[in-house]
Amino acid sequence: MKTSLNFLAVLLLISTFSFGQDITKKIDSIIKDSYQKNPDIGISVGFIKNSEEYYTAYGKLNAESQMEINRNSLFEIASITKILTSNLIAQAVIDHKIKTDDYIDDFLPKAYVLHANLKNKIKISDLASHQSGLPDIDFGKLIELDPQQPVNSVTEQTLAAIINNCIELKDYGKYRYSTIGYTLLGQILEKVYGKSYDEIIRSKIIKPLNMTNTLTKDFNVKNRTVGHNPNGGIQEFFKWNITASAGLVKSNASDMVTYLKAVLNNETAIGKAAVITEKIFYKDEKREMGLGTNIVTDEKNTIYLKTGDSMGQSSIICYNRTQNWGIIILLDQRNSKMRQNLLNQIYDTVLK
Repeated sequence: MKTSLNFLAVLLLISTFSFGQDITKKIDSIIKDSYQKNPDIGISVGFIKNSEEYYTAYGKLNAESQMEINRNSLFEIASITKILTSNLIAQAVIDHKIKTDDYIDDFLPKAYVLHANLKNKIKISDLASHQSGLPDIDFGKLIELDPQQPVNSVTEQTLAAIINNCIELKDYGKYRYSTIGYTLLGQILEKVYGKSYDEIIRSKIIKPLNMTNTLTKDFNVKNRTVGHNPNGGIQEFFKWNITASAGLVKSNASDMVTYLKAVLNNETAIGKAAVITEKIFYKDEKREMGLGTNIVTDEKNTIYLKTGDSMGQSSIICYNRTQNWGIIILLDQRNSKMRQNLLNQIYDTVLK
């Protein structure tokens, strides 16, 4: 019997190994094919399944460099930052600093004075699920002023003018993607913890997970990729400013897989917080939203995902808690169609 059990264990190990090899080969084939069709767009992908990590990457750091993009190459994760911020919000709930249904009134900086029509109306969960009804930053105008660094001119005074002049929430309770909402969440975190957003994300996510290549204010490193706009022109990385909690973190495939591993582990602080973010806070005929994460379901699966687009890079992160897998895709060009097509191909042919 002992021999039979040992034989069964070996068979199971071989089967698992073969299954893992099959998945990684298929993913690599999809990424390689995409790169061959788009040789000017660098790609870095990280995948995790049952704690086993896999990486693939294609392209150079920049046109003049001979250095290949790899798992440690730095990208702008852009609005994927929002799921880090929503995880911090959920951690603050666990820490008894806030509740998701608290109104934002008492947690805002003093510069913000809500109109009487807005008082005791907007909840923290409304900000995090993009249904606050608050007007947003006008990115079109900002891009006209400075196409390389459009958020540079956004200050607390800019935000205060937008919020203090708002007298009505015209679409409160309806989904409308919001940068200002996540900027406010960052400021709410600063108030309840008495620290800067930079210090908070470092102390509660970056340092505990040893994500040494996830950077905030200082990202002048040798393994940084170069961003490109949709026409192929060089695009600068966004500098750190007040909107950081909405989209200014820089990271790589390796660190984001580390983050996914923590998210999928219900015993970690980040994993416990992630479960809170996965609760449905908004639903209509088109979408379901948790805190910062899109929830997509079919007959067999529920996946949680978030996309990110800076002016020069695109990214997407996705995971399935039940099947215990997660994936991060990073592109060095702003190309939302390509990143979505890559995820769709991988999901439909490998993960579904």
